[in-house]
Amino acid sequence: MIAKTGSPAETPWDRLGGAPALQNLLRHFYADIRQDAVLGPIFNAHIHDWPAHLEKIGSFWARQLGAASNYPGGFAAAHLPLGIQPEHFVRWLGLWERNCCQHLNPESAAWMTARASDIAAHLRRVVGGSGGLQVGPVEGASEGRSPRPAVAGPD
Repeated sequence: MIAKTGSPAETPWDRLGGAPALQNLLRHFYADIRQDAVLGPIFNAHIHDWPAHLEKIGSFWARQLGAASNYPGGFAAAHLPLGIQPEHFVRWLGLWERNCCQHLNPESAAWMTARASDIAAHLRRVVGGSGGLQVGPVEGASEGRSPRPAVAGPD
């Protein structure tokens, strides 16, 4: 675990520990996902190139954390054909929180868990038929404020 203490000028990315900390978290988290009795079959049926997936997810999370990212977007649309059910969100979030707590400093674990919960809430609406949402970078991430999703959708 990489422990960082926050200063007002630091971003969530800085406090997390940057790319090394994020890659470590994602490596452990997706190892758990792949072995999970409920989520493993879904992920393993749709992801055939795990290194490429981890790179893409890393870029997604870098963007959420206020870092430079080449993430192209399309996160919500990628999840539409998967048949995701409410219990899948609960299970994913539980594994995410456990891994964040195990592999991140407490501040970053809380931030990442809160951000994932926000993203899951938006994804639930998209999967449930309230389309038109686009999840982008976190408002205030570069200023070090608490996570608030930058979400654009139909007015």
